[in-house]
Amino acid sequence: MIEYSIVQTEEELKGIHTLLESNLAINVPDEVEDKEGFLTVAYSFDDLKRMHDVEPGFIAKDNNQVIAYVLALSPVIKTDFPILAPLLELFDSVIYKGRSVSSYHYLIIGQACIDKNYRGKGVFKKIYTAYNNRFKDKYDFAISEIATRNKRSMNAHSRIGFIPVHEYTGPDGVRWTIVILQW
Repeated sequence: MIEYSIVQTEEELKGIHTLLESNLAINVPDEVEDKEGFLTVAYSFDDLKRMHDVEPGFIAKDNNQVIAYVLALSPVIKTDFPILAPLLELFDSVIYKGRSVSSYHYLIIGQACIDKNYRGKGVFKKIYTAYNNRFKDKYDFAISEIATRNKRSMNAHSRIGFIPVHEYTGPDGVRWTIVILQW
């Protein structure tokens, strides 16, 4: 039976890190990447711990093994993650409902991943439902960016209600879509 909860232990963080590493674009063959999706940011275990210490993310476990996660990244720890600086600066000019994104109290989805053996089984929707229930009274919305070519992720996020609010091309030539989930 699959259980959904906030991250509570270092063992669970290690489970997230293992799942993260196995799904990074640099570790996934191109043909699998196109079909199954991929992750772009390689958070270290210490990065995950810092995120969790401020705002714990959510996991799904089956037989005590982490099979999915959604990270919660509070903008208050932005100095810990220089890779986020350009995105957070961009939020000053991205408009949502007549205001800049940076004027809201938002939560960044640091990353979401479902183990390949559990994809297409409703885990994605259920883990986001738990995530939403945890954070909807604390933040105005959740926001993330997805590599536009990651069609699996784009489609999955769209199906559960994320809406695109901005697209841009990064300095490395990668096209990104910023998406928001209004609680």
